[in-house]
Amino acid sequence: MRALWGSRADRDYLSDALTLLGGWAREGRQLKRTLVLDDAQHAALTERIKVVADALHIRPEIRRLDGRTQIRVSPCEGDVITEGEVTLAARIEDAYRKVTGTE
Repeated sequence: MRALWGSRADRDYLSDALTLLGGWAREGRQLKRTLVLDDAQHAALTERIKVVADALHIRPEIRRLDGRTQIRVSPCEGDVITEGEVTLAARIEDAYRKVTGTE
């Protein structure tokens, strides 16, 4: 999935992209998602995220808490969420579907 990015002030492309990424929410200058996964699914998802995040040069925060996996994606530099963070969120969503078998 690719979001359109441009300088048109009348469109909020981040909101459009988040609409397509069900379950993801914007909180300040980060995107966040909480997933219910077992330990094996968490491990598999974390490995897949690491591969994509390394390719995009983004460091997401991944935590395991009470049977849930919490993911936060923030821009490395600056205060603006970029196409890279949205792309990572979309790739994480794809990996989540594969890991849980809900493709």
